[in-house]
Amino acid sequence: MGKKTLMKSTYDRAISGVCGGIAEYLGISSFVVRVIFIFLPANLLVYIILAIALPEAPESLY
Repeated sequence: MGKKTLMKSTYDRAISGVCGGIAEYLGISSFVVRVIFIFLPANLLVYIILAIALPEAPESLY
């Protein structure tokens, strides 16, 4: 089994794929991750940092 890496999703994306990538990494629904992001105190700042820092997932994974 390969090592899991946190990446932006190319399949499950609403804006940049950050929540979809986190959901794929954790094995949960992306809806749950999006709801959690809504209630984070610094949600916009955290999302922007992750959108810049996380690499795109290669298309061949899907």
